[in-house]
Amino acid sequence: MSIVECKDITIEYDGRIAVDGASFSIDQGDYLCIVGENGSGKSTLVKGLMGLIKPNSGGITIDKELTQGRIGYLPQQTESQKDFPASVYEVVLSGCIKSKGFRPFYNAEEKQRAKDNLKRFQIYDLRHKSYRELSGGQQQRVLLARALCATDALLVLDEPVTGLDPMVTAELYDTIQELNTRDHVTIIMVSHDVRMAIKSANKIMQMGQKVLFFGNTKEYINTPYAKALLGGEQG
Repeated sequence: MSIVECKDITIEYDGRIAVDGASFSIDQGDYLCIVGENGSGKSTLVKGLMGLIKPNSGGITIDKELTQGRIGYLPQQTESQKDFPASVYEVVLSGCIKSKGFRPFYNAEEKQRAKDNLKRFQIYDLRHKSYRELSGGQQQRVLLARALCATDALLVLDEPVTGLDPMVTAELYDTIQELNTRDHVTIIMVSHDVRMAIKSANKIMQMGQKVLFFGNTKEYINTPYAKALLGGEQG
């Protein structure tokens, strides 16, 4: 069942066409990796899906249940965000803000959800620490826990491992894979790591302003696009 459908969307960003006539659909339970060279429109496309940028033309349809605060989003982290002066628990709990609505305080269920996700990402012991004092890998775990507080259905990740060392990167990829396979969370991830995409995702989209490829991972491996990004190797 399709939960996200894009029809011929075009998005201009900074005075140029960043996404040109993209059409595709995402099914419940998919793990989609969006790959492509720098400037190919990957992050702009994701921002369009999240409603942060309005397409100049075309349409985006998202399942109604998902629009009711059931999309978790982990954008690329800026330097200022890395220095955010709040406790780990406060950052994770803020993922429940949409479900809280206009209530002045979080309820017991939302607080428990935050604690459960702190434990799930093995950062419960850090809950009272300041977010700014954490390592890069710990911060990404906090942000994943926060994003998961917002959803049990769809998680959108924009280059979640940028700047992390290989061991931490592998651990985060394993965690994301587990969310998809064990918990049936649909994943949309922007990644520059084509080998990881081939290993983890069941669908690949390659961007080059236009959608150059969209389909199953097994089909993608034998395309000229994959071979170019892999340096002539097959995954």
